[in-house]
Amino acid sequence: MAVVTFCVIGWWWLAIIVLLVTGGVLTFFRDPHRRIPTERNVMVSPADGRVTSIHEVEHFEPFDGPAVCVRIFLSVFNVHVNRSPCHSIVSSMQHGDGSHLSALNPRSAEENEWHLIVLRHPTDESHVAAVRQVAGQVARTIVCGVSQEQVVQRGERIGMIILGSTTELYVPMTSGPRVRVSQGEQVRGGVTVLVSLTRDREGQPRSA
Repeated sequence: MAVVTFCVIGWWWLAIIVLLVTGGVLTFFRDPHRRIPTERNVMVSPADGRVTSIHEVEHFEPFDGPAVCVRIFLSVFNVHVNRSPCHSIVSSMQHGDGSHLSALNPRSAEENEWHLIVLRHPTDESHVAAVRQVAGQVARTIVCGVSQEQVVQRGERIGMIILGSTTELYVPMTSGPRVRVSQGEQVRGGVTVLVSLTRDREGQPRSA
């Protein structure tokens, strides 16, 4: 309506600006349908974006043990819907206040505001994964779309971070995680397989 009004009164430059802003907002909040992989014993990406770090954490407190972390940077052009990496139950959630450094700053993942969603196995108390949403310099609104004890399916929407940001996937080392992506690779939430699990909950090798 604003575009039409500005066109009628001859303010073409303002109509173009409003049209561009509206298109940008609609593009940012897009939520495309995704075909979720059915492969067993894998973790899919919790977000669209670029893998900026793959590293091991000696002691990840929610797992009470070591974990592997795959960190994904989301630019303003990426889909910003976050998805569950696996079929699981929301075990707990934590929120931490912090700075709002640029997501391009390596310190931002450690110092910025964050929200952590810890997931456990559907039939026992073992933790299977965790998704950490990290705010950025412009992205200061973290939206969590799940509640504690909620059952989530692989690829199900679990939240969003407004504008550019970072999302991390943590997988316990006890499950024998084998990372299937490399640093710098572009990934798609709910579609790209990030990690294969090579051990069962008792630490035994999984059968092929």
